[in-house]
Amino acid sequence: MFSDKKNQKPDFSKEQNKISQGTTLTGDITSEGSFRIEGELEGNLNIKGKVVIGETGQINGEVVCENADVEGKFTGTLKVNSCLTLKSTSHISGDVITDQLVVENGAVFNATCQMKGNVKSLDDERKGTAELKKTKATQ
Repeated sequence: MFSDKKNQKPDFSKEQNKISQGTTLTGDITSEGSFRIEGELEGNLNIKGKVVIGETGQINGEVVCENADVEGKFTGTLKVNSCLTLKSTSHISGDVITDQLVVENGAVFNATCQMKGNVKSLDDERKGTAELKKTKATQ
């Protein structure tokens, strides 16, 4: 009946942070919100929201986020829990781990890429076929 708003944590997931063009930041950043990089970041970025690396943006380090759109340059390890979109002006080097990957024509992608998700191996497929044959044989 009565709400206890004093004990509720504020929701920072809708907050937008920005490193502007002409700014260079060295260090590690952790945030609940999203980030837009138009300048340079030398370090690690660990956020729960979306990362946008603008056309003038550049990151050297490790990024962990939910979604990412890359228009600029990235070098390092990029871990995206959901969807990574590489725009035509993007330059990626390093290691990429993501669930979904969208690459526009013209994007430069010099990275090892590991796709997460439900990947079936040939052994799993063969076992399923063998079990199906066994079931039909006993009927």
